[in-house]
Amino acid sequence: MAMQGRIALVTGAGSGMGRLACRMMAAQGARVAALDRDAEGLAATAAGAAAIFSQQVDVTDFAAVKAAVALVESTIGPVHRVYHCAAIMPLGKLLEQDNATVHRLMDINYGGLVNVAQAALPAMVARGAGDFISFSSLAGWLPMLGVGAYNASKFAVSAFTEVLYHENLASGVRFACVCPPPVATPLLRQGFDTGMPKTIADIEPIEPQVVLDAIEAGLAKGEFWIFPGKGARRAALMRRLLPGLCWKGIHEKEGY
Repeated sequence: MAMQGRIALVTGAGSGMGRLACRMMAAQGARVAALDRDAEGLAATAAGAAAIFSQQVDVTDFAAVKAAVALVESTIGPVHRVYHCAAIMPLGKLLEQDNATVHRLMDINYGGLVNVAQAALPAMVARGAGDFISFSSLAGWLPMLGVGAYNASKFAVSAFTEVLYHENLASGVRFACVCPPPVATPLLRQGFDTGMPKTIADIEPIEPQVVLDAIEAGLAKGEFWIFPGKGARRAALMRRLLPGLCWKGIHEKEGY
């Protein structure tokens, strides 16, 4: 879908992938609704870009998300593309990670998706057009030691988005579930700050633009699953076909 004159809505817009998506959409001639709870990050995203309109919103608050989407639709115009980028990535062993952190991972990474989908998609489906882009992860396919809570949240994202896609096949809305390997964003730094396992730390992260380019290519080809970068699709296939071998390699890498 050509984005000239269209409206894009981006969550997690205050940094990383969300910020880059906002700027890319604005450069393509779209008007962009940038949503994040980080006011300073939003200001940096919108700086110098008249087409980017920011709203401070917590994606875990359904009423706030609904109100934000309604405001966009009434003041800017109908949303044609959603990038749901909002996520957190604190890591740790499941019995050692703070209980509130484990729940917050699910509230933001999965619950935020539910809120954005239920707030933005009904109008898109009713209009019979648009793109809904959900960010899962290779961690939404491949479980790893020390990543369990993040894995669970991203497995939920993958499952929810897949069913959402199939329930709306004839709607005219295009869906994409993006499953990248490690990406060089502030989100990845959260992982390193809280105990990144060797399984991930030894992988060279890809650049965010590689992910966004893969999304554009996948949408053009009608693909639902988007695996950016080299090896991500192969790793997901290995997990499906040879789970025991995957776990053997992970245990060897981590040493326990």
